[in-house]
This record gives sequence, C-alpha cells and structure tokens, in this order.
Amino acid sequence: MSRHYRDGASGPEEAGGGWHDRGMSSLTVPPAARIVLATHNTKKVGELRAILAASGLDLSDGELVTSGEIGAPEPVEDGVTFAENALIKARAVCAASGLPAVADDSGLAVDVLGGAPGIFSARWAGKHGDDLANLELLLGQLGDVRPEHRQAGFVCAAALVTPDGREEVRLGEMRGVLETAPRGTNGFGYDPILVPDEAAQAGDGDRRRTAAELDPAEKNAISHRGKAFRALAPAILAVLGA
Repeated sequence: MSRHYRDGASGPEEAGGGWHDRGMSSLTVPPAARIVLATHNTKKVGELRAILAASGLDLSDGELVTSGEIGAPEPVEDGVTFAENALIKARAVCAASGLPAVADDSGLAVDVLGGAPGIFSARWAGKHGDDLANLELLLGQLGDVRPEHRQAGFVCAAALVTPDGREEVRLGEMRGVLETAPRGTNGFGYDPILVPDEAAQAGDGDRRRTAAELDPAEKNAISHRGKAFRALAPAILAVLGA
C-alpha cells in the first residue's frame, strides 16, 4: 500500500480487480459511476464539483457521485487530524462502493485557541452541522480578543483512496482574520466571520470581504479546499486515466 502526503508523489498504478464490483448490494451506484465523493454535506457538493471541474475533472453527474447519493453510511470520524478523518471517510466509501473515493476534512483553526475548534469545527457547539450555534459560541469565546490577535485559518485535508490500496493526501490552508460579527450569505460554516488575507478589497472602500461575501469562483481560487483539491487533482486524473 502506498501513502503519499502533501509533497509525496507516485506514478499511476494499475487498477486491481473489482473496481466495479460494488461492495454493498444495498447501495445505489449508477453503472456509469467512476468515482465517489465521500460527503453527505449538500452545501459542500457544488463547491467541490466546481473545484474538480476547474482542475480538469469535468465528469457528468453519473460519473461523479456522492456517498449521500448512493446511500453509503457515514463512518465514525475518530481521527485526531484532518488527514486521518479524510482518509477514514474515503476508505469507508471506497470499500462500500468498490470505486475510487475522494474525501475531505476541514475546519477552522484559531490561533489564540491553540488551533481549536480544528477537527471539532462542525460540532463545536455540540450538534454536528449547526452553523449558527457554532458561530455564536466561537464569537462569544473570542469576545474580548483584540483585533490584532484574531488570526485564524481554514485547513483542509483532501484524500484519495482506490480499491487497489493507493492513498494520497494533500493539504490546503486559507489564512485570515476573524470578524466580531457575521457578514455575507455565500458559503457555509465559519465563512461569514473569516476575512481571508488573499481576499480583494470591496469596491466601496478599504474593507476586505469575508469568505461568505466572495462569489464562488473567487472563494475557490484562494480557499483551503480549492488549494488541497487542486494539489490532489493530478493523482485523481491519473487514477481515472483522464
């Protein structure tokens, strides 16, 4: 088994027998499916599809399916790093579907909190995926933190796992500063409170926009997820023979 993290590289490997031998009869896998995106997060699907398409992986809906679409169960994410959790998700859906699988794990790392919420970002307030509660809790915890100490970064680990045992992980980060109140309606999660260092100024002054105020193309160009998946794209293309 080969594992390649961040700057590691390997050449294309032969597909082992059974890429199209579906691992679970209860799954609904389209016959044309070539790769599975391991996510049940509908907010993330469109973003990931756009990033992969811009990287040369412009597959049809039938060729690129999600674990939610095929009915694959969500595994327990008990890793202690973004990379470990991304691999857990990719391994699970690869084993279930018999297809190459791509997954990501991402979150917000706040400097003054020692990197928290980190891998607990999606359930920081206790309930998984409650964006509003997570935002309110984090802003409350940072209420007395001065602007010059509000640095943070979104971190993403993107993983590829194939039925023949190949595993690749790439990392991406988008650094910025946290606002004291949410702004913007695009994106999801903590996007409304992080002003990316790379974001362009707004047209009505010198105020820089939050990630939730950027349009999707702008965000994908600088985001942690965009950077991680663009780095992983050559490996995905090699596996698919694209």
